[in-house]
Amino acid sequence: MAEGLTKSAARNIFYGGSLFFFLLFAALTAHSHWYMVSESTDQAGLSESVKHGKEVWEENMCINCHSIMGEGAYFAPELANVWTRYGGRENPEAARAGLAAWMRAQPLGAPGRRQMPQFDLDDEEMDALIDFLQWTDGIDDQDWPPHPAG
Repeated sequence: MAEGLTKSAARNIFYGGSLFFFLLFAALTAHSHWYMVSESTDQAGLSESVKHGKEVWEENMCINCHSIMGEGAYFAPELANVWTRYGGRENPEAARAGLAAWMRAQPLGAPGRRQMPQFDLDDEEMDALIDFLQWTDGIDDQDWPPHPAG
């Protein structure tokens, strides 16, 4: 038996380890995809209005200030649980009215505070954006955000 590591043994360890970790990576990728499609995403609630709300979110670049499910900027509050914070699970009509009123009242003009711009969303865009935020709140995000205030 050889005293040290031979070139062929080192090559076999390298190729074997590379193959093992590639297969592990592929299996974890497949599992993540399966989990997103079958467990964590509410496909039944994914209506055309929710899809349009996501488009409104992207067109107005809300992610440049807000984060949603931990993704985005941290200049403004996290919005993954904004539906719950506005009481949408107990009183959906009041939450919808409260969110719409808050967005339409911006900017508040309070000196020394961060200001949300006025996007002049029409009623359809506002409803779609609120539907998107409601749908996002229903995703199993594994207790994100860690603080109820977002």
